This record gives sequence, C-alpha cells and structure tokens, in this order.
Amino acid sequence: MPFPPSVAALILAVLAAVAAPVAAQQTRSGAGAFGGWRDDAPGVRRLITADDIGAAPRSGSVSNGSRVVPQPAGAALKVPDGFAVEKLVTGIASPRALAFAPNGDLIVSDSHAGRVLALRFEGGRKLTASAVFAEGLNQPYGLAFYPEADPDWLYVATTNGLVRLPYAGELTAAGPAEILFDDIPGGGHWTRSIAFSPEGETLFYSVGSQTNVAEGLGASPPGGIAGWEALTGLGAAWGDEAGRALVYAMNSDGSNRRVWATGLRNCSGMDVQRATGAVWCAVNERDGLGNDIPFDYATSVQDGGFFGWPWYSIGANADPRHSGARPDLADRVRVPDVLFQSHSAPLNIRFYTADAFGSDYRGDAFVALHGSWNRDPRTGYKIVRLLIDESGAPTGVYEDFVTGFVIDDRSVWGRPVGIAVSPDGALYFSEDGNGTIWRVTRQ
Repeated sequence: MPFPPSVAALILAVLAAVAAPVAAQQTRSGAGAFGGWRDDAPGVRRLITADDIGAAPRSGSVSNGSRVVPQPAGAALKVPDGFAVEKLVTGIASPRALAFAPNGDLIVSDSHAGRVLALRFEGGRKLTASAVFAEGLNQPYGLAFYPEADPDWLYVATTNGLVRLPYAGELTAAGPAEILFDDIPGGGHWTRSIAFSPEGETLFYSVGSQTNVAEGLGASPPGGIAGWEALTGLGAAWGDEAGRALVYAMNSDGSNRRVWATGLRNCSGMDVQRATGAVWCAVNERDGLGNDIPFDYATSVQDGGFFGWPWYSIGANADPRHSGARPDLADRVRVPDVLFQSHSAPLNIRFYTADAFGSDYRGDAFVALHGSWNRDPRTGYKIVRLLIDESGAPTGVYEDFVTGFVIDDRSVWGRPVGIAVSPDGALYFSEDGNGTIWRVTRQ
C-alpha cells in the first residue's frame, strides 16, 4: 500500500539525513581526484587510474619546497571519527622506518644520525625506557626481525648494504653487527627498504635510482641491451644507474642475490601482504614533468615485473626525455595497483592485520606520504589508507586517514615517514620534520 504523501516526504527526508555522512566518503575520480592540501580530510577518497593521465591538469614543473616549523599552538592532527591520535616521542634527529619487536619495543631507524633506537612504552603510551640499539651505521633505514615470531636477529638496511644485529629482547644489540653485504651503490635515492616473505625464506631489498630519470645514458650498455638485461633484468638502465631502481630477492643470509623487479625509480617502503604473499612497494616517481604527472604509487611487485623507469611511466607513457629510445618495452610495462597524486612522496607502507581497528580495516594498508617539494599546490604530508577487497585485491581507492600537518601554502609542521602496527593493534608513525612519533587508536 503506498504511503501518504506527507509520510513519504518524511521517509525521504530521514533517508537523506542518514545518507549525508556517506557523501563525505564518496570517491573523487577523474579530474576531481586532483587538488591540493586544502582538499584533504579524513575520509576523503580518491581513485586515480592510468587513463587519468589524460585528465591530469597540465602545468610546468615547479620548485615548492616546504618550510618546516614547530607545531603551532592549537594545531592538531585530524583522524576519522572514532579514532584518536597522540604524540608520544619528540626530539629524535631523523626518525624514519619503524618496526615492533614481539615484546612490544619499538625500533626506530634514526637515519641521519647513523643509529637505530629502541623505545619501550608502558600501556603503549608512556615512554619508560629508551636506548641506542646500535650506532655507527651508514644511513640505516629499512628494519626487519628474523625469524619474525621469535627473532634472533634485527636486520638493518644501510645505504650501501645490509647488516644484522643479534637480538635477545633487550634495548641494545646482543653483539656486534654482522655485515651481509656492503656493495650497494650509494648516493641519489639513499633509502633501502627490506621485507621478508611470509615463510621467511626470501628477503627482499630495494635500491632507488641515482638520478631523476637517468639523463645522459649512452646509446647502449656494455655488451648490448640483450646481454645487459640478461644480467640485470628487463628495462634496467646502465652507467650510473647500474644495479639501481630495482628490488632484489635473496636468502636470509644475503646469499643468492638476484633481481626480482625493475623499473622502480625509488621503492622507498616495502611490506608483504599476508593474505596473498605478495611483496609491495611504495614508490616515488620522477620529477620535472609538471604538477600532476606521472603519478606516485603503491603496488604489488611480481618476479620479473618491470614498471617502466626511466623509459616509461604508469604503462606505455613514454618519458619525453627518452622518447623513442626503447620502443620494445612499451607493451611490457606493468601498471601499478594504487596510484597517488603526483609528488605525494610515499615513503612507507604497512598492511593492517590486527583486529583493534575493526573488520573494516583488517587487510587494508597504510602509506606515509612525506609530501611534495615540486608541486603547487602542495600535496601529501599525511597518512592514507589503501582499500583492499575481501579477496586481497586492491580496489585502487585510497582514503585520507591522518591529515593536518600543512599550515598554509608555505609551511608545514610534520612530514610522515615510517609506519608500524604494535602488538595491540595501534598504528604508530614517525615524521622527520620535527622528529616525532605518534600513535593512532580506535576508541
């Protein structure tokens, strides 16, 4: 039986009111996905696809570095309704990657100080003890415990190699560092990220490029392209870029090193998705092509995968600085899984496998966006959530999770870097603008 008009109008009004909060979660796509820091807020979702390269606004490249200032009085971070964020630690020189030990201690790579720190909290919030776990390291960055559940070692990726430190559950290493290798080229993109496969048999190790886009390469590498790629992987550059812009796979002791994937300008963060066993990279793409191209990204990285750098980006989009150089590669470039606004500068990724945030978050991933230096208006400076479906497949959508570090068009008070999930399911992240560590919980 139909409702009287007045009742029908009331029902429609109620439904509209109920639907109103959902509108904030509508996904921005196409040209609507582009913008700047003023468009950021927890719950804002974006879906950028490879086809959106044509929709991206065209502009010249700019230099728009941020001025980092202390946290202003009254400035606060924003998180989704039902969550809380609090600052736990200050005064670290350059907190970068984070990793939790099984006992709850938080390990921090203090990269520019050449050391690794260990922090102990009471109730997850109150810092009760801290120590230098190891020092004298060459720009330490990526961290991983091995074996994961009951570790004997803390692995630390340095800019020129990999060391492991004996671990016995204390705040300092149980012995001197063992150098597994130290022959990785330094300079350029210096961060080295690491991750173990779920069974622990394979260690992945990333190396970023030396330059922006391998300008100045000769016509062909020593021995010709076919011979070079047989040794170094599909699409690998040469000269100063030899052994760079790639991910290695190796045994847990650093032996049997081989190229796993290529064409990744700077895989500055890695994690393994437990639901699928896939290794993922958070990647900074190239500069100099404008505000909105090419897109930064996070992606699963398969054995033999090629992601285009320096010849192509986001599929068969030729870089004009190498136009016509490698037409044989155009149809062999893998399109990444989740595309971010250009120059967001993703630095770390962590899959959320705990229960504390609820089933709607379990299986999703979080990415730290360090923030743009060559985009106007600036973008990044936030933590975003990647939406993953129940099968473990990425939807391509990412959602603002922690925002608020940008003050205005010139100044910011934080630049997110590291992400880790504590044993109790809280999300911790570092920012290296003011040297702080933060904790996010669901209330």
